[in-house]
Amino acid sequence: MKIKFLGAAGTVTGSSYVLTSGSGQALLIDLGMFQGLPAIEQLNYQPYAYDPSRLIGAILTHAHLDHCGRLPILLPKGFTGKVWMTPATRDLTELSLLDAAKIAKTNQKPFLYDKDLVEQMLGQFATKEYRAPFQMGDFSITFRDAGHILGSATVEIEDKSANGEMRKIVFSGDLGNSPEDLLEPTEQIGAADVVVMESTYGDSLHPKEDPSVTLMSEIETVEKTGGTLLLPSFSLERTQELLHMIRHLKEDRKVAPETSVYMDSPMAEHATEIYLNYPRLFNEHVRSELQNGNPFDFPGLELVQGREESEAIYEQPGSKVIIAGGGMMTGGRIVSHAGHYLPMANTRLLIVGYQGEGTLGRSLQEGSTDVMIDKVSVKVAGTVTSTRAMSSHADQGQLLSWLKNIHGVKKVFLTHGEEVARTALAEKISTDAGILDVTRPKMNEEIAF
Repeated sequence: MKIKFLGAAGTVTGSSYVLTSGSGQALLIDLGMFQGLPAIEQLNYQPYAYDPSRLIGAILTHAHLDHCGRLPILLPKGFTGKVWMTPATRDLTELSLLDAAKIAKTNQKPFLYDKDLVEQMLGQFATKEYRAPFQMGDFSITFRDAGHILGSATVEIEDKSANGEMRKIVFSGDLGNSPEDLLEPTEQIGAADVVVMESTYGDSLHPKEDPSVTLMSEIETVEKTGGTLLLPSFSLERTQELLHMIRHLKEDRKVAPETSVYMDSPMAEHATEIYLNYPRLFNEHVRSELQNGNPFDFPGLELVQGREESEAIYEQPGSKVIIAGGGMMTGGRIVSHAGHYLPMANTRLLIVGYQGEGTLGRSLQEGSTDVMIDKVSVKVAGTVTSTRAMSSHADQGQLLSWLKNIHGVKKVFLTHGEEVARTALAEKISTDAGILDVTRPKMNEEIAF
C-alpha cells in the first residue's frame, strides 16, 4: 500500500491523502482548504499533485473547510466516483461549500469554484452511518464517531488485495476533546496496522477549567461595565456549544436573563437547524434536554440576518454578547465587530478555538495591541482572553490515549499539525506508546508501507 500526502503535512489545514491499494486502486481521503498565512492559502491555487480521474472514489471525514473545502475542484479534473461520508456530514458539507462559494464571489477574490460546481459535486455525495461497513473496490471502509463535530468520522480502511493479506489503516480525521458538551465521546478503535493521525495539539494539554465558568465570568464583567463580549466562533459545533452553555447560565441565573445575545452568522443559524435534525448523535444529557425544547434557544437570543442588522447592533445600548462567524478572525462578521469594538476599553474578546499561524485571532491571542483590520490600523484597548477548554480537538494526552487503545499498530503518520506540535507528539508516541516507526510526512510525499 502507499499514501500520498497532498495536504496537512507540516500545516494544520488542507487535509488530503490518496491511499493506493496493493493492486493499484486509489482512494481519496479529504480535500480541504489551506487556511492561515497568505503563503499557506496560496497552496489552494497550486495544481493538485494527483490525477483525480484515477480515483475510484473518495471519503470525507467531516464538514470543516480544511477537510472538505476543495472537493468541487475534482470534477473539472475528471473525477467520476462517489464521495462517501456520514449523513450529518453530508448536510453540513453542503452548507460549508455553498457558503465558501458565496464568500469568494462576494469578496471578489480568486475562487476555486462557484455555486454551480458545488451543486454538481453534491450529486456525487453518498452516505453511510457509523459502524456500517461498505466496500469500494479493494477497500472495506467503516466510519467511527470521532466526537469532533456533528457527523465527524474516524475511518477504518481494510485492503484485501495485497498478496491475499488483510491490512488495516486508520485515518483519525480530527479527534474530539471528549467528553464534549454536545456529542458522544470519541469512539475507540480496536486494532490497526497503520494509523494516520492528527497532531493539532500534539505538544500541549488543555486546561482542566470548566469553559462555562470562564464564559460566565466574561459575561458578568461586561454586564457590570455595560460593555460588549465578542465571541469569534466557527459555525459548526462551537457556536452550538456556546448557545447551549449560555442557555444554562441564563436558566440558572448565573448571568442576567435580560442580557442580549446576538448570533451574527446566518451560516451558524442554518448549521444549528441541521444539528437539530440529528438528535441521536447528541450525548445523553442533550438528548434529554431535547424533550423539553430547543437546547440552543433562550430568552434574549437574537438571530442577525443581513449586514444592516449586523451594523445596527452598534446602536443598541447596554451590555451585550456577540457570537459572530469567523473562528480565526480571517473573515466573517466578527472582523467588522472587532474593528468597531476593540478600541473600546469595556470590550472583551474571548477566543474559544484554535487560531492558525498568521491569523488575526492568533495575533490578538499573542498580545498585539495594534492590528490591521480591513486595511485599517486598530488600537486594541479592550481585553483579550482565551480558553482552550472549549477546543474541539484532542490534546496530547487524549491523542496518546486514543492511539494506545489501538492494538497492533506498527507505523504512525503524523499530519494536521504545525511542526513543533507533531515533533513533540512523535517523541511522546515513541517513549509512551512504544511505537518507534513514527513518520512526519512532507507535502506531496508518497510513502509505501
